[in-house]
Amino acid sequence: MDKFRMMFQFLQSNQESFMNGICGIMALASAQLYSAFEFSCPCIPEYNYAYGIGLLVVPPIWFFLLGFVLNNNVSMLAEEWKRPTGKRVKDPTVLRYMFVSITQRSLIAPMVWISVTLMDGKSFLCAFSVDLDIRQFGNSTLIQGMTEVEIVTLLAKIPCKNIFDQPSVVSREAASRYIKCISQAFGWFFLLMMTTAAFLIRAIRPCFTQAAFLKTKYWSHYIDIERKLFDETCKEHAKTFAKVCIQQYFEGVSGEMRSFHKNRSGKDDSDDDDDKTSDKDKLLGIHAQDDMNKVLWNWHTCKPPLALRKEQPDGALRVEVGSTGEVNGVNGGPHGLVNGHAHSVPKREWAAYYSKV
Repeated sequence: MDKFRMMFQFLQSNQESFMNGICGIMALASAQLYSAFEFSCPCIPEYNYAYGIGLLVVPPIWFFLLGFVLNNNVSMLAEEWKRPTGKRVKDPTVLRYMFVSITQRSLIAPMVWISVTLMDGKSFLCAFSVDLDIRQFGNSTLIQGMTEVEIVTLLAKIPCKNIFDQPSVVSREAASRYIKCISQAFGWFFLLMMTTAAFLIRAIRPCFTQAAFLKTKYWSHYIDIERKLFDETCKEHAKTFAKVCIQQYFEGVSGEMRSFHKNRSGKDDSDDDDDKTSDKDKLLGIHAQDDMNKVLWNWHTCKPPLALRKEQPDGALRVEVGSTGEVNGVNGGPHGLVNGHAHSVPKREWAAYYSKV
């Protein structure tokens, strides 16, 4: 059980590996689902084509949509696409990269389904048995005495072995093998086409757009990580906010109960004060519901620009620049010199130090 838990935590921490695992599971599920599926062609001229083509097309569409549903990046893509611009400009190339990445993963399971279906040939046989030239697989003398409706009805029964009642007119085995060979040929062509397209995309794209590809890949990862960290910060803040609210509630209702619990636990006042200080630090200065709502609203409507502010190192002197461009308090050059010479403006008698302690 611990091994499964460690594997699940690894997949959660690595979004790309997690989605690749989901796509692999869906691909295996599509193959297993087809093998467990009981194929039952209606063997009616009006429904054979619809049933065969529907079995070839509808499940891949369902797997494709399911791939979008299971991909966590879909909500992130929609949020990034619909959010107000604010102070952060939206990059269409990043959105395009995210959409293409999601689409590529979602196409794996449908491709497996289509390949397995074409290789099996039952769906293809059900859909196109009516289009066979009966003269190539039947007795021409018996066929001449049949009407067009009877011929179509007979051809529609070829996929159904149990209800095919005229083996002397048409060789069902020969017709089935012929259509299944065509279906397998389409299956191999489909696999070859998809593999070639994947190879060209992976091999040629980095040769022409490597810099742009790295840029879009970096910022797509940044958006994903930023969203996760924001959710974790909100979760931690909510946990601390609830903890402080409950503590204040019990302190207001019954001070004696709190003193009783402190005496039993053996904690002194200094430890309790340290806990309160650490909890207040986790609140990040937000102590009211309206303030938190405002923070969340501002994050959605106007995300901060992607330009970090440079912080001065510990113990650095503050430098003030006047309107004339002259340096006040400390000269602009090294060791208080400008261009290697002392400045004519007298130095001030004070200096401000910044420290994070």
